[in-house]
Amino acid sequence: MQKIKKFVILNCAFVIVLMLLVVPVFSFAQTNADKGLIPCGRSPGPNVDLATTKPCEFKDFMTLINTVIKFILFKLVVPISAVMFFYAGFLMVTSGGSTEARGKAKNIFSNAVYGLVIAAGAWLIIRTILSILSPEGAWTWIGF
Repeated sequence: MQKIKKFVILNCAFVIVLMLLVVPVFSFAQTNADKGLIPCGRSPGPNVDLATTKPCEFKDFMTLINTVIKFILFKLVVPISAVMFFYAGFLMVTSGGSTEARGKAKNIFSNAVYGLVIAAGAWLIIRTILSILSPEGAWTWIGF
């Protein structure tokens, strides 16, 4: 009975944390409805001016890649790693001298650091490759 109670509590906590991370993404999904992921190829509609529609180019593809990378790096990786650091710190503080709990917390700390390093390294590699391949001015890292 005790194991079932602990399992239910941990799953509820996981769902709550997941909802805290996911719900804002959906609520802010349409803050700028006219912009979209790429600023090209929009068909005329009630909210789209004919003067703003244009055919897609390679520069727009680079803008799409830039938008997706910024979303993954800043809206997913950083908050998830912050939650993992918090959880590992909580385990460390509440370990009560248990070497097993301290070892688990240290393992979570190191895995979160490894994840951040891998994400930053992947970002640097992709940014370098796209800077080399893209035409002048297509790959800009605005806001960083």
